[in-house]
Parts: sequence; structure tokens; C-alpha cells
Amino acid sequence: MQLSKEIYGLVLSGGQSSRMGQDKGLLQYHGVPQREYLYSLLQPFCTKVFLSLRPGQVADEQSQMNFLRDTHEVRGPMNGILSALRQYPQVAWLVVACDLPLVHAGTLEKLVHERDLHRVATAYAANGSPLPEPLLAIWEPKAYEPALAFTETGKTCPRKFLLNADTKLIYPADDEELYNANSPDEFAYITQKLSHG
Repeated sequence: MQLSKEIYGLVLSGGQSSRMGQDKGLLQYHGVPQREYLYSLLQPFCTKVFLSLRPGQVADEQSQMNFLRDTHEVRGPMNGILSALRQYPQVAWLVVACDLPLVHAGTLEKLVHERDLHRVATAYAANGSPLPEPLLAIWEPKAYEPALAFTETGKTCPRKFLLNADTKLIYPADDEELYNANSPDEFAYITQKLSHG
């Protein structure tokens, strides 16, 4: 398979947000809905950026954002990733989940700079941890076939896939860049932290 230097961006915002009790993509940490914030953040690093949505999820038709609907029968974020890889198979995908409120331009710049085109993916991990963060990673075109085969065995966890794939791990300057906000308490913690920052 030909190696592609081109990167598209994917903001994963198709989750059910059951623990948060409201759509995590619409929460505001930086003055705009988080999915819009990440969409803008990705633009300098990507040729095109897309918002990943599950079937039936309402999209703002007035928005200038590109949308990409889930097309696989897979639960969770793996659906968005596989759908992106299938619809644009010639490019790599810089994937960011909308429940990562402390990701900033420097986080993405380091990921793009450290990217290894010859691996299946380049992913962040917490310092000292061997566990990849699949929702803050660059997935190469070659990831599609093995990831699809992985889901066909009934597995859907993108972390488990990357853990057993040829993944390059990189580490943030501060582990809080990888902080995952999934509950109202975590949302409150981050909004308070940012207001004092």
C-alpha cells in the first residue's frame, strides 16, 4: 500500500454520552461547543476535517463543518474510525474525541511531528504507561483491514486493537492533556481548572 503523507482530521462526537447526561460534543470549555473547538484546532494540521456522527444524530445543517456518518455495524468509537478509513482510504486520520477538553494546538503539533507513516498508528499514552490512547492518535490507511478484521471477531475496543498492532507511542508534556471528561463531576473539575488557568 502506498504511504500517504496527507492527513484528514476526525472529531469523534457520535457517542451516546450516557454518563455525562448530555451530548459531550456540545459542552463548552473554551467558549464554543467542544466539537467546534476541536474542529477548528485540527484545521491547521489537516487537509480536511470532519465531524463524526452516528446514524440519526442531528447535524447542524447551517454549519460550515464537514460531516461523516458512521457506516459500520460496530459499537463505539471504532465505528467512526473505520467509517473514516473506508470512505477516504488514501489518507491518514488524526482522530480526537470530544471528551478530551485539555487537548491544545501543541498536543496536535507533537502528534503530527512524531508521526511514523510506516506504523499502523501513532498514539499518545500517559507517561510511563504502555496503553495507547486511540482517540488521540493518527491512524494510517493500513489500519483499516486489520481493524475491520479485529471487529469481525466481536471486539470493538480501539485501545485493545492498537495495543496489539504496530503502534508508535508518544507521551505528552503533561498527562492532563489526555484527561477524559465523561461525567458531570469531571466536567465541573475541568471548567473550574480552566477558569483558574
